[in-house]
Amino acid sequence: MQPRAVGAARLSVCGDAMGKTRLQVLRQSGSLKLVFPQTHRTDAEVVLVNTAGGITGGDRFSLDINVQDGAKLTLTTQAAERAYRAQPGEIGSVQTKLTVADGGCLNWLPQELILYDRCALRRRLEISLGPAARLLMVEPLVFGRAAMPERLEDIFFQDRITIWQAGKPLYIDGIDLGGDAAAHLARRALANGAGALASVVMVAPDVESYLPKLRALLPATAGASLLRPGVLVIRQLATEGFALRRALIPMLEHLSNHILPTSWRL
Repeated sequence: MQPRAVGAARLSVCGDAMGKTRLQVLRQSGSLKLVFPQTHRTDAEVVLVNTAGGITGGDRFSLDINVQDGAKLTLTTQAAERAYRAQPGEIGSVQTKLTVADGGCLNWLPQELILYDRCALRRRLEISLGPAARLLMVEPLVFGRAAMPERLEDIFFQDRITIWQAGKPLYIDGIDLGGDAAAHLARRALANGAGALASVVMVAPDVESYLPKLRALLPATAGASLLRPGVLVIRQLATEGFALRRALIPMLEHLSNHILPTSWRL
């Protein structure tokens, strides 16, 4: 049996009287670390680092982020995360909880999760928003290493994303891939052979104003729609991870008002 990686981190930020985001609570343990690059902005930027180098069966990671009134936080990852081959009967777990209060703003911008053949991973992302909170969320996913080339013939991947606002469900999404994922993704009604996927959600009262320029930036394999006033959803497919990122960057720059972490640059 391989050694298991365990990591947990908790972060809370608040806004001060001058409008600058300040650190209030920081706790981290195991192989999950939070790094704070120096910026000259009033908002805060945090980089999530998994010192274990990836996720395999039996690993356990948990993250709890709280953005309070008047605070603005951008969170990304140091590099693409990797879900490696797991031993039979072992499933890795990643649990993430994000809370944004009224008057708070969160840009959740992790880099890609790359699924390797025979990986086994269960992820949960739960986001709770105040009635007037702002959120920009992206979740990029890459199906195997295109340069190898790698075919995902036997995997287990379960992903759940739930967004609540003022105690009511706003967005619920789930992915279940098991067995020969490549065969499933080749189906025209599912991914038509795509090697990468991204989901983007923006929650803001002025989100409709971003749509005209955003639709001009969308590639042919992406679509944007309003779930309801103040809630924008984008789903994008791409042939592989580099093509996905290349198309995502101008869209995310537009939606984040050009506050995009340097780790996202090509």
